[in-house]
Amino acid sequence: MDPAERVRLGKSGLHVTRLGLGTAPIGGLFTPVADAEARATVERAHTEGLRLYDTAPLYGHGLAEQRLGSVLRRYPRGEVVVATKVGRLLRAGAPSDETQFPDGRPLYPGALPFNPVFDFTYDGALRSFEESLDRLGLDRVDILHIHDPDDHYEAALHGAYRAVARLRSEGTIGAVGVGMNQAGILLRFARDADVDCFLVAGRYTLLDQEALPELLPACVARGIAVIAAGVYNSGVLASPSPGATFNYVPAPPATLAKARRLEAVCASHGVPLRAAAVQFPLGHPAVAAVLVGCRSAAEVADNVRMFRHRIPASCWDDLRRARLLADEVPVPAGAA
Repeated sequence: MDPAERVRLGKSGLHVTRLGLGTAPIGGLFTPVADAEARATVERAHTEGLRLYDTAPLYGHGLAEQRLGSVLRRYPRGEVVVATKVGRLLRAGAPSDETQFPDGRPLYPGALPFNPVFDFTYDGALRSFEESLDRLGLDRVDILHIHDPDDHYEAALHGAYRAVARLRSEGTIGAVGVGMNQAGILLRFARDADVDCFLVAGRYTLLDQEALPELLPACVARGIAVIAAGVYNSGVLASPSPGATFNYVPAPPATLAKARRLEAVCASHGVPLRAAAVQFPLGHPAVAAVLVGCRSAAEVADNVRMFRHRIPASCWDDLRRARLLADEVPVPAGAA
């Protein structure tokens, strides 16, 4: 697959590359990243032809936005598509959000000295947008996602969604999206709102196809583009070794065992598990692009290699024969 191929993002006028860079790692997800390494990561993504960049206030509590913007400001603004998110405001002195300590440790050690505070109100979304522009140092973003409204659906629909839809109608942004780690609430947004895209994190992968039965068909029917993120399920599909993470915590034994079985079948065809994981989502017509989170230039280069790796159709066939993929799961066209 060509990581630099551009496709239209749903009903919007935006065109994104098939592979994009997620910036949670350069915000210090799990482990701090030095400024120079963060800049080199973004620079390498640009050199490799990636033109879709996704960030959020949550990532490093503003650090990822600052680092991403410091690099992207050097490139022609019209050649890149930048996405950020609303739904959390960053406030010094605010109480800690316990969801950011899934196993008792902070997801972003070394984050900036702010705490994220959920705010899905109309005014809160507009404030979040303006504060993101300040951190990025950009005059606009292209995609604005409503971020993690799991327990705030009504507030997000009647508050944040109205704000971002207004920004789209004014031409301030190019696309409205919702980004989540679950399919159910996204399906409700598909039915109740006019969205251009969904950022589906970890719910359409080789290990987890929660989005397949209802969400993805609804997206096809409504012209909503899916950006697949979390394609390594936070680590276990990158390297299914002891201590690997799944959904940001240590992978359960059964999940780790299945990942190793996937790896063994892929290896029998000379295919790295990472290659199958990063290419798999694009087998579904709803999926426009894949995001990969990288913390170094070397990781960017590796992901590009995995995206380009030729996967024979027989590999996907054997994954089905091993009952690791159901027959109804679409897969990318295999190499001849």
